[in-house]
Amino acid sequence: MVKTISSRKLAKSMHLITGTAFLALVLAYSGPVLADGRVNTGYFGGVAIDGYDPVAYFLDNRAVKGSEKISYDWLGTPWYFASDEHRELFKKNPVKYAPQYGGYCAAEVAGSGSVTVNINPEAFAIIDGKLYFTYGKEATQAFAMHASEAVPKADANWPKKQDELAKNDYH
Repeated sequence: MVKTISSRKLAKSMHLITGTAFLALVLAYSGPVLADGRVNTGYFGGVAIDGYDPVAYFLDNRAVKGSEKISYDWLGTPWYFASDEHRELFKKNPVKYAPQYGGYCAAEVAGSGSVTVNINPEAFAIIDGKLYFTYGKEATQAFAMHASEAVPKADANWPKKQDELAKNDYH
């Protein structure tokens, strides 16, 4: 007798398998961005950082829209790049270039509220070699100005925030 499995059960099984694979990554690498493999793809985007090139923030110190034609899947999410060179740099060391907290708003992660607010890809800061996004440029300035307090608070809050995201299935 052939046992059939519903698509919902299959999806749950696939999430379990995928989750186990991401757990292996967590053990292999450290850092908030990898804690459970979740990447903020916005409410409707389906792509990391709303399609902006993560490497450009470091090399060009500005937000540069990437191309769907120059993409790379990491953590189950497509990432777009402005050039093949940027894509290759990311592939060699994604943790170096990926935003902290899965690309969610760092100010929201540091606070006590929700982290479901979409980020503004042009509202970014690089602090101690790490990329952070917020929902607006003023929030980024405030986060950067108080980074010595905000970053440790966000780092401490991130595991709890990830649990909330997983329960609500936002990403």
